[in-house]
Amino acid sequence: MRVLARAVVTLLGSGVLAPLVGAFYLPGIAPHDYKIGESVELQVNSLTPTLNAENKLESVLSFGFYDERFHFCRPEGGPKAAHESLGSILFGDRIYGSVFDLHMLKDVSCQALCQQTIPGKDAAFINDKIMKGYNYNWLIDGLPAATLKIDDRTEQQFYSVGFNLGSNELGQLVPHFHNHYDITVQYHTLDAIHYRVVGVVVSPTSKNTVMSKDPSGAVSCDTAEPMNLHEDKDNQVVFTYSVNWEESDKSWATRWDDYLHAIDPRIHWFSLINSMIIVAFLSAMLGLILMRTLHKDIARYNSEDAEDLQEDFGWKLVHGDVFRPPRHFELLAVILGNGYQLFWMMVTTLVIALLGFLSPSSRGSLATAMLLLFIVYGFSAGFNSAHLYHSFGGISLKRIIIMTALFVPGTCWVLLMIVNLCLVAAHSSAAAPIGTLLGVMALWFAISIPLTICGAYFGFRRKTIDPPVRVNQIPRQIPDQPWYLRSVPSALMGGILTFGAIFIELYFIMNSIWFHKVYYVFGFLFLVFIILVITTAEVTVLLTYFHLCAEDYRWHWRSVYTAGASAFYVFLYGVLFYFSRLRLASYASLIIYFGWMAVACFLFFVLTGTIGFVASHVFVRKIYSAIKID
Repeated sequence: MRVLARAVVTLLGSGVLAPLVGAFYLPGIAPHDYKIGESVELQVNSLTPTLNAENKLESVLSFGFYDERFHFCRPEGGPKAAHESLGSILFGDRIYGSVFDLHMLKDVSCQALCQQTIPGKDAAFINDKIMKGYNYNWLIDGLPAATLKIDDRTEQQFYSVGFNLGSNELGQLVPHFHNHYDITVQYHTLDAIHYRVVGVVVSPTSKNTVMSKDPSGAVSCDTAEPMNLHEDKDNQVVFTYSVNWEESDKSWATRWDDYLHAIDPRIHWFSLINSMIIVAFLSAMLGLILMRTLHKDIARYNSEDAEDLQEDFGWKLVHGDVFRPPRHFELLAVILGNGYQLFWMMVTTLVIALLGFLSPSSRGSLATAMLLLFIVYGFSAGFNSAHLYHSFGGISLKRIIIMTALFVPGTCWVLLMIVNLCLVAAHSSAAAPIGTLLGVMALWFAISIPLTICGAYFGFRRKTIDPPVRVNQIPRQIPDQPWYLRSVPSALMGGILTFGAIFIELYFIMNSIWFHKVYYVFGFLFLVFIILVITTAEVTVLLTYFHLCAEDYRWHWRSVYTAGASAFYVFLYGVLFYFSRLRLASYASLIIYFGWMAVACFLFFVLTGTIGFVASHVFVRKIYSAIKID
């Protein structure tokens, strides 16, 4: 177990900038105190798809609230965009002001917003989005407008973020368009002077309301006739709303509790226990090898008793080749350097989230933190890739700098540009604006690449990692390997064990991303990440030992793709998730879904491959430095 501990310490020790960037983002979310009659702004966000009537997700495209095809009421002078974080923009938020007029503690009944004419072509577009389960997404004082639902298991009420664009129940021939909104705003006060918003619930209904012809423009919301949009003619639609202020005993500090409802928290505990069982099993196997088999091997190899002297066999036979630089060691060094970068980004982000600094009120804060940390940890990528490259015998500092700065970020950039082009072609609001893309490019070239160059300079000058035994000039011939120790079978066996430790939590993450749920169980996620690191290290060390015993000394690349093979299972899980929970109706949605899955799996491969290599490197150096070589 000391070998594993040393592997973890090696990873931790490489985070040169960890103390400096751990506190770069401290979002202070201060409560807003309103007085009676003070204006309370209602903001609108993009409409997003959710499960349809058949409990399937048919699209991953979001559309802006002020998309001309929806014909929603616009403020005079045009909608004003809200200030958003970088992560919020990149992940599709488009927040604007609205025409709604809310004032603290001032109830409103059947207030008309405007009357719009919706052509048949746009009516077909809206009906299609209703049938695909699209949701409105509004914000009041940073709180999302929600639908009140009841947990079937506990009969407890909770808030589901967003509310339906329309209704399309099974058996309903024509979808009903929701054009009337009953807004209930919950408030809390301690002194009857200052009031705070602690909850927002919207109950939308479909009403074929007719605007009065008199100058007052009065409307009546008493009609029970639903608003059906006809696709063969123009439709006159009147948008109305009502506001009800409701006092609540919830404090401002706990106002997110109803939104962060866990459907069944026992599943998270089951996930954790499942992962711990896998770790215990692997630890037992590794302990058996280290404490018994390997200890006996080292004692026999180092024995000076003539009776114990015998011809070398097993892993000692390859001592002259085990530290031979692998093929394409430049690419290996680049992958490992970027793996260190990802590792430290993940650790720092999880610690910040665990300490509560990434409030759900600060939209996009998690994505912003991850992006900025990845950029800052470019120093770690350059440092470790140049150090490993130099230790392998590389001599071109310029070459390793260019490859480290461009390979992993460039690959992700190309994939994401393909996704963004699909979003643009589909006229989705989730397409990143050109200004935002240029801003990310500026961060990359102005901060990340200089830090990578700086890190590579110091890493290249650092003392190289010298092998504990001499490397033979002529490579040793590798005997035929049993089928289970060949490249593909051994990688698949190692990858499935690592995947087994995370697949349950992966389900919740996938649901959060594609169904626009709030993910908040960072305590569980942090523990699962620790288990992932331990499991990956143990699996890779075990298979590296088996390969060495079979006289196969090519452990460098094998440790990477054995550990990284779990990314293959993550992608297969994404395919299973697609067929079980999604039914994407357009090629654009299909490309976007699998494009994001490809980016996530590629980064996961780099991360886990680095963990596996570091663990194997420490293990191999430890065992070969413990034996006597003639």
